[in-house]
Amino acid sequence: MNLNNASAEQLAELEEQLAGEYDAIKTQQLNLDLTRGKPSSEQLTLSNALDGILKGEYTTSSGVDCRNYGGLDGIPETQTIGASILGLPQENVLTGGNSSLTLMHQAMSVAHFFGLQGPGSAWSKEETVKFICPVPGYDRHYSVCEHLGIEMITVPMTAQGPHMDEVERLVATDSAIKGMWCVPKYSNPTGVIYSEDTVKRIAALGNTSAAKNFRIFWDNAYGVHDLSDQPVQLTSIWDACVAAGTENSVLQFASTSKITFAGAGVAFLGASETNLSGFKQSLGFMTIGPDKINQLRHAKFFEEEGSLRRHMKKHADIIKPRFACVLKHLETAFTDNDLGAWESANGGYFISFDTKPGLAKEVVKLAGEAGVKLTPAGATFPYGKDPSDCNIRIAPTVPSVEQVDAAMEVFVICVKLASVRQALNG
Repeated sequence: MNLNNASAEQLAELEEQLAGEYDAIKTQQLNLDLTRGKPSSEQLTLSNALDGILKGEYTTSSGVDCRNYGGLDGIPETQTIGASILGLPQENVLTGGNSSLTLMHQAMSVAHFFGLQGPGSAWSKEETVKFICPVPGYDRHYSVCEHLGIEMITVPMTAQGPHMDEVERLVATDSAIKGMWCVPKYSNPTGVIYSEDTVKRIAALGNTSAAKNFRIFWDNAYGVHDLSDQPVQLTSIWDACVAAGTENSVLQFASTSKITFAGAGVAFLGASETNLSGFKQSLGFMTIGPDKINQLRHAKFFEEEGSLRRHMKKHADIIKPRFACVLKHLETAFTDNDLGAWESANGGYFISFDTKPGLAKEVVKLAGEAGVKLTPAGATFPYGKDPSDCNIRIAPTVPSVEQVDAAMEVFVICVKLASVRQALNG
């Protein structure tokens, strides 16, 4: 389907045909959901052995009774898991509850209101606070900034990661910029893995930033979520920071939320001793300690060498057919035309699709009316505003393969129909 050389008559015929197909789909009264990147029930079942795994033994190897208060850092056994995922020493890891988003919000709140290096480093002491947000990106990152009244500045994502020439220029010239969000491996939603050069340039920002209280929020949510048997390895931001002397400039986050139980996992914060100390000064007012019993369950679940890798291979076996189904439909429908472009991710939870400019909202609307829920257009941009109105995030993990197949048939027709109608009205 190439619309560029089509006559008005041809476009009208095509619109009539596609509208007929679309109306036929609407009569099926579908109810399919591709909105959020959650684990499917099949994936959650992989971790059912967590239930009862402790068999009444609640004491850590160092003699800590996990039923009691205390232990703000979490238990060493889960610190070890976090260290292996994030790639830094165990003593630089704090383990919390099920949500890394909670840790990110808490860490940003502490940096904003109280300062990670004493009250004088608090961002809120300045009139304007800004954060760099690579786009398209993760909507909940933007929500945290919006909640705290932090202004967001966008930079485009490239195949290597954020556009670093632009990032470096902004950070060096504007002292109001206090940090940047990063999803470095299988970036949400594009699936991009930051290149070695990008990671090293990000690590160096702490030396060139106009703000002395600058922090990178490194959300490595998909660090072990590979679909390939030979995945690309992400360069260690910790090692890069050590080499650059900028350990205080980066806070790393991850969790087991998409590894074990999404609602009952363990979250990790990896940071320098200075950042952890500053964070815990405020954390101590919020909690006496995390759920150490759940942490001990996870430590027991992954105590065998290589068990995490084998577990994630089972996840990949479930997810891959869903990703393959999405890509099959996109390749069949759009390889020979310019109606859409997409990223073929080798891991993570999403596939990013770009319509022709000005059509994402219309495609999402058409799909919704046909019974297929998609993430709202604009969600991958700050304030929900995609300047080109073209990006749509597809999340295929929860539905069955058959449901993904049905949903993508609808999606393809909606993209084509919206494109033809735009051409007719152009």
